[in-house]
Amino acid sequence: MDNRNKANVLIVDDEPNARKVLSAILKEVPYNIYQADGADEASEIVSSEDIDVVITDIKMPGKDGLYLFNYLKLNCPDIPVIFLTAFGTVDSAVTAMTEGAFFYFIKPPDYAKLKAILARAVEQKKLKNEITDLRSQLESTYKFSSIIGKSPGMESVFRMVEAIKDSSISVLVSGETGTGKELLANAIHYTSRRHYSPFVAVNCAAVPHELLEAEFFGYERGAFTGAVSRRIGKFEEADTGTLFLDEIGELELSLQAKILRAIQEKEIERIGANKKIKIDIRLIASTNRDLAKEVEQKNFRADLYYRLNVMQIKLPPLRKRKSDIPLLVTHFIDKFSQRENKHVSSVSPDVMNVFLSHSWPGNLRELENVIERAVVLARDEVIGIRGIPDEIKKQAINNNIRADVVKPLRELENETIINAINTFNGNKSKAAKALGITRKALYNRLRKANSFL
Repeated sequence: MDNRNKANVLIVDDEPNARKVLSAILKEVPYNIYQADGADEASEIVSSEDIDVVITDIKMPGKDGLYLFNYLKLNCPDIPVIFLTAFGTVDSAVTAMTEGAFFYFIKPPDYAKLKAILARAVEQKKLKNEITDLRSQLESTYKFSSIIGKSPGMESVFRMVEAIKDSSISVLVSGETGTGKELLANAIHYTSRRHYSPFVAVNCAAVPHELLEAEFFGYERGAFTGAVSRRIGKFEEADTGTLFLDEIGELELSLQAKILRAIQEKEIERIGANKKIKIDIRLIASTNRDLAKEVEQKNFRADLYYRLNVMQIKLPPLRKRKSDIPLLVTHFIDKFSQRENKHVSSVSPDVMNVFLSHSWPGNLRELENVIERAVVLARDEVIGIRGIPDEIKKQAINNNIRADVVKPLRELENETIINAINTFNGNKSKAAKALGITRKALYNRLRKANSFL
């Protein structure tokens, strides 16, 4: 096996013979073995090498294993620590376990069990590294305002938004329920030159039809029974900003005509008033219907459709952008962990397999709800398969998911690194900065990818 693909294990013990025996046993696994005779030498190795797990004695001259453990907690909290201890220091080891140590063994250890525990520690470190990388992506390249994605379909969406964000043309956002149409409308507004002005959203499907005209255009006091005071409508409220009409396909034909007139003439009239009010708005509408088909069936006005459809942005369903799922999972875990004051960091590989296999008919909203439920119920740092609803697991089983479904995580990382280096014409320092990682971390990933030397 190539040494670059092995985990790096640091053995810390002041007895040379103990280090020699344990090193020989673990090299059979195999691992890259580093040795240190105390806490000082160990801290130097950790600062210069990409160590995955530390196995340390507790009782050593000078700075002992507990000192090293506290140093690692402060400076390298993602490195699991396994203690080797004599009977006299068991209490210290147990105390360390409550403070985050991975495991402890009494000397001499059961080497078969030690290998099994070490393998688990290595896997945990690997998962944490992947989560760190995903968070780095979220904070830099793959986050556009509140929209997350790096799949080809989403990159196309981002390019379109960048091209039209400062224009005043109307935009029609289409896509299935739960694909994030309102989030995209927010992104268009808050990256445009109108971002200082209001963003006003109206869910056309949620407001009773008899109230929609008053909701859109407002009314004067006494205009109808119950109108005890003047009310400003959404068109007027959004003046100089953006008006977002969500699910515009639900509007009745009579109201469609009034909205078309307001868009064309750039003025509205409150109900019960005889004075027209000039407005300056950017209109964004969304629909989960095929509006062209609705026009053919006479359910939607053709003139309003053409006015709205100056620029159409189609949001892909989640099943068509599965390479975004790891990023989205990381984002939602962070969001709900903070809200619930929990320390949930990731999902297990089998859960990720299920997520990549599921068709997500509810799209982003369904995934967000699943993660929210899992975080609320989670008792551990990693969400396991028990935290996932049965209906999602059943579909995954029916699809005969395999463990290698999760491979795109590594492939995504390699592709991202290669693209960054190409973008900067081979300048690895600039590529590392753009990726949000250190130059050393970039070289470590290149060695693992076996792409550049």
